[in-house]
Amino acid sequence: MHRNSLEIVREFIKNYLPDRELQVLDLGSRVMPHQVRLGSYRQFFTNKKWQYVGADIEAGENVDVVMTDGYKIPFNSEEFDVVISGQTIEHVEYPWFLFEEIARVLKKDGLCCIIAPAVIHEHKYPLDTYRYYPDGMKALAKWSHLNVLDVFLKEHKKLGDRHHMLDCCLIAKKP
Repeated sequence: MHRNSLEIVREFIKNYLPDRELQVLDLGSRVMPHQVRLGSYRQFFTNKKWQYVGADIEAGENVDVVMTDGYKIPFNSEEFDVVISGQTIEHVEYPWFLFEEIARVLKKDGLCCIIAPAVIHEHKYPLDTYRYYPDGMKALAKWSHLNVLDVFLKEHKKLGDRHHMLDCCLIAKKP
């Protein structure tokens, strides 16, 4: 997790989420010890009508549910209005299977916001498999029968001497 990802989710909430009851799932929600100062996406889901659940393959800060199988989201079909996931799918060996699961747990007209690096250094946890660009995100949405509402690249703000970094964001809707 990094500031760029947090800014993308903040904008997603502002532009797409209604002021009504919502069930929100954050996939890959664990906050690593070196990232605790930044917080998590949970900090933006403050509307009392929204219920946020963090899920990850390991227990830790900001994890409510531990997934025993990284490709099976342990919730019922059509249980969530919103699924968010940031800086997670680049660590998934077969992301198309995870996208199918995201589509499965989304309610009809549910939204997802998926953020992944397009340009970044290698960062294994435990794998670092892919980088994502708009066409790749569109292909994953198409594979899982989600309608693309927006897909874009967002450059990280000034990073000093660090490497150039760029994120790709997909916002899609279940028909």
